[in-house]
Amino acid sequence: MENEKVYQMKFAKIYELLVNKAVRKDRTKEEVDEIIRWLTGYKQEELDQMSVSEIGYGEFFQNAPELNENRKKIKGVICGVRVEEIEEPLMQEIRYLDKLVDELAKGKRMEKILRA
Repeated sequence: MENEKVYQMKFAKIYELLVNKAVRKDRTKEEVDEIIRWLTGYKQEELDQMSVSEIGYGEFFQNAPELNENRKKIKGVICGVRVEEIEEPLMQEIRYLDKLVDELAKGKRMEKILRA
C-alpha cells in the first residue's frame, strides 16, 4: 500500500524536491536533468514537459523510453534500505534515482554518479 502512494505522487512535485535538494548543496538543475536522462532515456524536451505535467511518479518510470543498463551498478543505502536488495522492480527504479541525486548532493563527480 505504501508503494502505491509513492507511485501516485506527481512527478512534477518529486522533480521539484530533487532539484531543490541538489541546489541547496550547490549543484544544479542541469545536473539533476542529466541524471534523470541517463537513468530513464527521456530527452530533455520530454523531461521539461513532464516536470510540469500531472504524470504520476510510477507512470513516469513505467513509460521511460530506455532504462540505462548500467543502473544495476548502483549500490548503497537510501531511506535505510539497500537499493540492490529492493524486490519491487518499480520501487527499485525510483530508489535508483533517489540514490543518484543523493550522491550528487553529497558532492560526487558526475562521472562517478553516472557509472562511467
